[in-house]
Amino acid sequence: MVRVYRIPIQKKKKIFGNLSVNSTIILTNVVLFFVFLILMSSEILSIDFIALQPANIFAGQYIWTFLTSMFMHGGIFHLFVNMLSLFFIGSLVEKVLGQKRYLLFYLISGLIAGLAFVLLSLISPTDFSAYAVGASGALFGLVGLLVLLTPNLPVYVMFIPIPIKMKYAAPGLLIVLWIISATANIGIGNTAHLGGLLCGLAYGIYLRTKYPNKIRSIQKHFS
Repeated sequence: MVRVYRIPIQKKKKIFGNLSVNSTIILTNVVLFFVFLILMSSEILSIDFIALQPANIFAGQYIWTFLTSMFMHGGIFHLFVNMLSLFFIGSLVEKVLGQKRYLLFYLISGLIAGLAFVLLSLISPTDFSAYAVGASGALFGLVGLLVLLTPNLPVYVMFIPIPIKMKYAAPGLLIVLWIISATANIGIGNTAHLGGLLCGLAYGIYLRTKYPNKIRSIQKHFS
């Protein structure tokens, strides 16, 4: 029998009807991707209204793009990869945290990832005028949390056919993406990923401190 451990000590109420929070986030990402795409293709909105650009933020413009950029992607493949990852990772984190905590944590992770991208663009000239979109910053927040809550959980990373423990997979994936972007000159939001990961690690430390017994039970369950 599989046991599911939740951190909140309170009655669980669904806040999105029959849909889980994670399913709702995935659906929102898909719908908004096409909505934003249509609006930009019709020239109703420009990319500045949707994507996060450090130059705009430091000019005091388009502040809302910290949020909208989390629900836009650079193409169908980008959307598919992020949503597939979110389907597996997010479902687990939602079961552990509960719906309300999961939703809040997901949004905060994405916002902090965006903030890291903007602030670190000051030392990375190529990022200052670049546009960032995607859910991967928030995804790395979830991954960072699982590094501390389920460090020995075996996961599959990209196209590697063997499972790797979460505590090794998370930093390994971050390094691999950094190498790919540097050598192949591909625009990858590495600083956003780093910001999301650090956010997840920070929340994981907080939960391990506040709920030591519950976290030990979760770690034992997934070891």
